[in-house]
Amino acid sequence: MRESEVLHPHEPCPDCGSSDGMSIYDDGHTFCFVCKKWRAGEGEAKEPRDPKKPLPLLEKEDIKVAPLRKRGITSTTCERYGYSIGVFKGQTVQVAPYYNDIQELVGQKIRTKDKDFITLGKVSDRFFGQHLFQGGKKLVITEGEIDCLSVSQAFDNKYPVVSLPLGSQSAKKVFKAQLDWLERFEEVVLMFDMDAPGQQAVEEVLGYLTPGKTKVAKLPRKDANECLINEESHIIKASVWNAQSPKPDSIVNANELWEEVNTDNTMGFNLPWDVPINEMLMGLRKGEITLLTAGTGVGKSTLFRELQYHFGHTLNLKVGMMMLEEAPRKTIKGLMSIHTGHRLHLNRAAISDEEYRRAFDELTKTGNFIVYKHFGSLGEDSLMTTVRYLAVVEKVDFIFLDHISIAVSGIADSDERKLIDRLMTNLRSLVEETGVGLCVISHLTRKSGSDQSHEEGGRVSLNQLRGSGSLGQLPDTIIAVERNQQDEGEAKNLMLLRSLKCRETGETGAGGYLHYDKTTGRLNAADPKDFREEPESFSIEEPEF
Repeated sequence: MRESEVLHPHEPCPDCGSSDGMSIYDDGHTFCFVCKKWRAGEGEAKEPRDPKKPLPLLEKEDIKVAPLRKRGITSTTCERYGYSIGVFKGQTVQVAPYYNDIQELVGQKIRTKDKDFITLGKVSDRFFGQHLFQGGKKLVITEGEIDCLSVSQAFDNKYPVVSLPLGSQSAKKVFKAQLDWLERFEEVVLMFDMDAPGQQAVEEVLGYLTPGKTKVAKLPRKDANECLINEESHIIKASVWNAQSPKPDSIVNANELWEEVNTDNTMGFNLPWDVPINEMLMGLRKGEITLLTAGTGVGKSTLFRELQYHFGHTLNLKVGMMMLEEAPRKTIKGLMSIHTGHRLHLNRAAISDEEYRRAFDELTKTGNFIVYKHFGSLGEDSLMTTVRYLAVVEKVDFIFLDHISIAVSGIADSDERKLIDRLMTNLRSLVEETGVGLCVISHLTRKSGSDQSHEEGGRVSLNQLRGSGSLGQLPDTIIAVERNQQDEGEAKNLMLLRSLKCRETGETGAGGYLHYDKTTGRLNAADPKDFREEPESFSIEEPEF
């Protein structure tokens, strides 16, 4: 069976609106290289099979750097990016190389004379030219490799310029994959094609980066290469320097807010136990920061895990989990322990292999649990990028961060107080911007003198939060856990939940008890009278108003 040949290249696409992305072949079928829509010709029954194995890369001896004279691009520019001319299946083609972080060639994008594109290796999750730049003040991103070369040449190849790997439809995917790298630049300028697909791609990725970082360049022609061919390099440069941030919606007249006011249906999600603190707090809300604190070994992480399971499985919310003191496998095994009522993190053999797998599948089939695969401290920028990714890209409802002190412990600044203050301020802004709910664990300072320690059931107060005054000021809700680890019998497994702060309701004070069942590994609502006749370290209090 012969391969079909292009009859009419660069035709407008009726599906995506591209002005020249579709080709018509001599057997009647069409294919758009922008939206990837394939339409059968007369007498054709089905779409051709997509090869499962990637084609091998072209060898060095099959390619050479040369100027693209019809495009107005010099050999110097091509050499800068490794853009070459080669031979593929007997025809002369252009070859755009893609490299990984250690400068290894991992893919090639082939461009034929008919503007057909073929990918060799892997190119979909990296920008063309990314390997050349590690960060800086300004980065320009174009829609295609030719436009990338055009913009770079306009600036004498002195500034960071990259392109999307597979046109406008690849924008979201590559932005998701390279968020951390993109955040290394102070400013990111989007210079996508001025047609409908290009501008739609702009809209799709605008919210991915830190507010104010992304700017949009406008051209009087379809793309940068058209400007270059018409000897308008000055227009390309002016468009970059004059790129504007999207018009802010932050300043509005009150009379424009009716829709937001009318549709606002803020609701609180209760803790999974029938305890008074639910009524006191009216649940935990999205768009707010909830801080959980307690002494060492009192049960913060255990309580955190119960909340994650309740929100992700019982309430069917999407949950992001940044548990910096444990590996992801331990996080998931902890959830499976709650699900099965067996402490699987201690005894894998407590249930059969079939039950073990069923528990895993039942928990993960919804895709509600997103686990951050990292251990220990991480840079401030990396942490904020990760939180933003979970909120904006993964669209989680709540993020759980355990814990704030270890998150900043590896940052090269000796002032923990200042670090936590800055981080909490940034997290506060991000929560307000994205509407995600953020639950954070914080440690306490050690009590001194004759005061009863937190590990012995001592009362927790706001001024005992460790690290920064912002830990008490910026959260909307603060919950403390009190437990006397030295108590007698089962009483030492009793936790008192205390509301230290609730900005919405104003209610503070004792909020009920939970008991840790060592058999099932679960926390359950409890009455302390069931575990001791006269509680020594705890007293049931009326809520403080």
